[in-house]
Amino acid sequence: MEALRPPQTAGKFVVVGGGIAGVTCAEQLAIHFPSEDILLVTASPVIKAVTNFKQVSRVLEEFDVEEQPDTMLESRFPNIKVVRSGVKQLKSKEHLILTEDGSQYVYKKLCLCAGARPKLICEGNPHVLGIRDTDSAQEFQKKLTRARRIMIIGNGGIALELVYEIEGCEVIWAIKDKAIGNTFFDAGAAEFLTAKLIAEKTEAKIVHKRTKYTTEGRKKEAGTKDNAGKTGSALGPDWHEGLNLKGTKQFSHKIHIETMCEVKKIYHQEEFRISKKKSLTFPRDHHNPAVTTDKEVWPVYVELTNGKMYGCDFIVSATGVIPNIEPFLCGNNFALGEDGGLKVDDHMHTSLSDIYAAGDICTASWQPSRVWQQMRLWTQARQMGWYAAKCMAAAILGDSLDMDFSFELFAHVTKFFNYKVVLLGKYNAQGLGSDHELMLRCTRGQEYVKVVMQNGRMMGAVLIGETDLEETFENLILNQMDLSSYGEDLLDPNIDIEDYFD
Repeated sequence: MEALRPPQTAGKFVVVGGGIAGVTCAEQLAIHFPSEDILLVTASPVIKAVTNFKQVSRVLEEFDVEEQPDTMLESRFPNIKVVRSGVKQLKSKEHLILTEDGSQYVYKKLCLCAGARPKLICEGNPHVLGIRDTDSAQEFQKKLTRARRIMIIGNGGIALELVYEIEGCEVIWAIKDKAIGNTFFDAGAAEFLTAKLIAEKTEAKIVHKRTKYTTEGRKKEAGTKDNAGKTGSALGPDWHEGLNLKGTKQFSHKIHIETMCEVKKIYHQEEFRISKKKSLTFPRDHHNPAVTTDKEVWPVYVELTNGKMYGCDFIVSATGVIPNIEPFLCGNNFALGEDGGLKVDDHMHTSLSDIYAAGDICTASWQPSRVWQQMRLWTQARQMGWYAAKCMAAAILGDSLDMDFSFELFAHVTKFFNYKVVLLGKYNAQGLGSDHELMLRCTRGQEYVKVVMQNGRMMGAVLIGETDLEETFENLILNQMDLSSYGEDLLDPNIDIEDYFD
């Protein structure tokens, strides 16, 4: 007797992933094709929705990200059907996906938006926590309430936010670069921000209206604990709002930064005891770190490549992400980028027919504009998801489509240490070689403005604080006007630069 085949559901469009890219893609498809069912396959019971979207300038956009139950998406778009399951296998030749719950879905066009997962410094160690989604953020908060000292490994956005927000707990921060925030900043901007980091925090919290995490009501339906670490889409800016990030001690900030080093080895308490190695106390003085042996006994010890050893309650691994491609590889010959993402062309199309990808899972492999680069950020996930839907629609309707304008210029706005931060173009002189110059303007504790110039033209900028220069600089980068004649006056605070270039 023939084995029972799972029932097949056919949909013109199937989107995999409930993060920003997937939800944006599904919504756009639902608008383009109101009489078609759009299937959104997601392993998480909540989806990420873009709210309060605001086009700040031609390219720069601000929006809030809200975690919502998937039923809200279905009520807003009656033709979106949410399938609550992970993907088990993709059969690209048959245009078919199999889900973990045993169903099959046939597609005409498929968009993979399964995001990325944290790159942990070591897998399976109970003392190592990677933070990427709301479940891991809550787990972190629970552990922190009992912590006296933690170690943070990594130098990206999540590490930056954590270090600033944690109070009442000693923090040893190990970074492989010379300066903090290397992904986003040069050493000058890092210096500007470090002053804020070492100072005791006194300012009242700015009220954020961005992320509303509604994790309480969904614990019951989130499934087994086993799944908790595997799914969940990325956190965004202000993800720590509403989490009480306080340790056990009665002080605000105690941070020690170990630069130019990585983790060499992690020891459990017993392994450490047997090794007869010595660990260090928390350095009390930045200028004169007297080396003394730590008498405390800690659950876990970290040996750094600079030869130092510290004990702590737990380790936070914030060392970037890996595109989530595993469920789709078996039997499918995808072209992959060097960073492990699915390669996509300038229409978000992968190397396999009728399969698109957007957001953290993909690697942009078209010839980019001179002032754009891919970074795995929420703004790009939204733009890519939106554009992928347009491309899928154009392919079905036989229309031609130009590359979306948002890929002309890299533009990102966020907040670090309570400062507004705007990054434009080649803000860190990425790929410009030595043939460029930097211009700076800095008022300590207030603003930091850096522009990257090449042959008299502006190629990028970092704006920290309320500078009001983003729109002007965006235009100057886009129109590549020759600014040689302005020289240093370009950043003179007494000259109203906006009047020049409106």
